[in-house]
Amino acid sequence: MTSVPPTHDSLQEGSLDGLTVQVRLPLDRFELNIDLHTEKHVTGIFGVSGAGKTSLLETICGVRRQARGIIALGEETWLDSDREVFVQPSQRHIGYVPQDGLLFPHKNVRHNLLAGRKRGVRRGHPVQQTFETVVHILELGPLLERTVHALSGGERQRVALGRALCSGPRLLLLDEPFASLDLALRRKLLPFLRRVRAEFQTPMLFVSHDPLEVQALCDDLIVLGDGRIISQGDPRTVLTASHIFPLAEQHGFENILPCYSVEGDGSTGQVRLGERGGAERAPVELVTVRSEAQPGEALLAGIPAHDIMLATQRPEGLSARNVLPARITQLRSVGHVGLVTAELSPDLPPLTVEVTEKSFVELGLRVGSEVFLVIKATSCRLYRTGESRRV
Repeated sequence: MTSVPPTHDSLQEGSLDGLTVQVRLPLDRFELNIDLHTEKHVTGIFGVSGAGKTSLLETICGVRRQARGIIALGEETWLDSDREVFVQPSQRHIGYVPQDGLLFPHKNVRHNLLAGRKRGVRRGHPVQQTFETVVHILELGPLLERTVHALSGGERQRVALGRALCSGPRLLLLDEPFASLDLALRRKLLPFLRRVRAEFQTPMLFVSHDPLEVQALCDDLIVLGDGRIISQGDPRTVLTASHIFPLAEQHGFENILPCYSVEGDGSTGQVRLGERGGAERAPVELVTVRSEAQPGEALLAGIPAHDIMLATQRPEGLSARNVLPARITQLRSVGHVGLVTAELSPDLPPLTVEVTEKSFVELGLRVGSEVFLVIKATSCRLYRTGESRRV
């Protein structure tokens, strides 16, 4: 196969006419056999360990030279094995962030961020402007003169992400960038990824085993199983599908709802569900544990499916602080549990509620039935997004 330069160099920065990956690649346990097309800003890749997620990214990068098929971003073709087209990895202008960051140990933070400067300059990318934006949104200013050895794990990953962005990539590949960090730190770094998503229009593929991350960041989600795509679509819909939910629940599935903080009573917090500035004709509010969020601050509320109780009549005398009327829109059996999809409001994403098979039958649940969702304040987890709003 002959190495050739990119067939087109006219793809506008940040535009995504579509990423197409139709490849086959023999691996040790199975063959990677992918037929993928996405036009979304951020596409998530989810699946068990060993499903082929990293191999897929490496194939897109061009380091898996044995792959056969087609890889194209918009009008730019990187691989077409039938036509003997192969674009070298360095010419694909891809930013790659692996799990361990792989920073240059002999360079400080500033020089790590600018390591791909020449590549960006050659493409006509505004490197200095991007550098300043990256330093701002990833809060790297105080770290610029530090050596790599003086950085914490979270700081290293922020620098690795910033370095990839500073090179002006056409496509950003994130391979579980925070997987090596503990859960609490991953949650603190979530706002940085959301800021990158908001500020940069660069299309991204984001590998994660965390259902919360893919719901909070991704517009599209593919699930891999033994090297094949077994599901693709809206992240919440995919994760709550009957054949995917057991895997999502194993990794800690939570219903994710946009919200923003309103005044609490001092001992507890309170949030109003919905996008900021969205319809508020029938606001839905949740009482939560006390948080550090300021009034008006945009948040994400996470509610585990198994932490929601369901009642067919409004209960009284409960310690749970939230009793919310809802309407059942879908009922499914998954193994030995039942999944109830319930809508709080047409303006809000529906909630998935996990109940036992016995409750499924004894409550006489039907699509269209009115029910009440009972949620303890301690079951409502709040995640910061780095945004704010006055109320």
